[in-house]
Amino acid sequence: MAEIRNYTMNFGPQHPAAHGVLRLVLELDGEVVRRADPHIGLLHRATEKLAENKTYIQSVPYMDRLDYVSMMVNEHAYVMAIEKLLDIQVPLRAQYIRVMFDEITRILNHLLWIGAHALDVGAMTMFLYAFREREDLMDCYEAVSGARMHAAYYRPGGVYRDLPDTMPRYQSSKIHNEKQTRLRNANREGSLLDFIEDFTNRFPNYVDEYETLLTDNRIWKQRLVDIGVVTPERAKALGFTGPMLRGSGVEWDLRKKQPYEVYDRLDFDIPVGVNGDCYDRYLVRIEEFRQSNRIIKQCVEWLRINAGPVITDNHKVAPPSRVDMKQNMEEMIHHFKLFTEGFHVPPGETYAAVEHPKGEFGIYLVSNGANKPYRLKIRAPGFAHLAALDEMSRGHMIADVVAIIGTQDIVFGEIDR
Repeated sequence: MAEIRNYTMNFGPQHPAAHGVLRLVLELDGEVVRRADPHIGLLHRATEKLAENKTYIQSVPYMDRLDYVSMMVNEHAYVMAIEKLLDIQVPLRAQYIRVMFDEITRILNHLLWIGAHALDVGAMTMFLYAFREREDLMDCYEAVSGARMHAAYYRPGGVYRDLPDTMPRYQSSKIHNEKQTRLRNANREGSLLDFIEDFTNRFPNYVDEYETLLTDNRIWKQRLVDIGVVTPERAKALGFTGPMLRGSGVEWDLRKKQPYEVYDRLDFDIPVGVNGDCYDRYLVRIEEFRQSNRIIKQCVEWLRINAGPVITDNHKVAPPSRVDMKQNMEEMIHHFKLFTEGFHVPPGETYAAVEHPKGEFGIYLVSNGANKPYRLKIRAPGFAHLAALDEMSRGHMIADVVAIIGTQDIVFGEIDR
């Protein structure tokens, strides 16, 4: 009788479904996974160490590069931690702008997730649909910050600048004549808020299209239903947060349970799953599309009728306006000191967390009174989810491992920080 032996296989790091530089060592009995051993360390960005050698404001762009599909939400946790130690108040308009862009970022994240997840499982069309909407939201990023991805838009005390009154427009070319260009620019004639409002009116129909393609698709359900089941108790024990936790039926969302900024003034619901499988996590994120859209609508409505400052007037923390800086010696000194030495944060320690698209993203910050952090520790949601990959994939087929990686929505920048 033949001896039974398990085979060991490398999955990644160059595998298209590995979502970064994940190296997964799979121990297989035929095609059934007996053990999955995730290896990290191939990216190792050393963000936490770099932050200890940069001024507080110089580290803002590093946050964008952690989870490079949820840029502004990462910045949000970091600046909130600094604001707690400095004990400064953020203007209300800036809080609404932050919340609006947090939700735009949530939609951006989930669009890439649904496109990549469906592509991994074998559905090509979804990827193209998702990137159509991402283009519009990337234009919103570009309008406020000048960058389509790594925005560095949030600042301690508020945001870099107010929302622009105009949107970048398409130019006519050999491919698109003047008539076609006019049609493409139809929703770009007004301000950024007009453009975002137009998007929120269109987006629910797009989500309906995604559901038409996937929700009742029998192949999609065969690949996701009863795959990677996690009970509510295990989800909590494993440190799950975000859609991974809510997919298991635990109603936990920092925006509701520990509200920050203006979330307590807004009306939205927390979607939760029932079975804790890949399909439930998919449904939770689909509903999050709709809830984020609701929040953005409410923010646009408020921002239209309420003007005001978008950054603190404490010039020890935030730079003075360019006009003042060029006309007043004291403002010039503030500007020079801020961009050379930075600001000093009072000694102490704090933890600030936000409801990131992937879960709870937290920044633990220790200050010794200097102009740079004494210690920075990042609580990345994807790290805890990846740690559970072994438990989630045991007894499943190799093809199911791909679906489980997809449902975890992992990005290696934050895991390998």
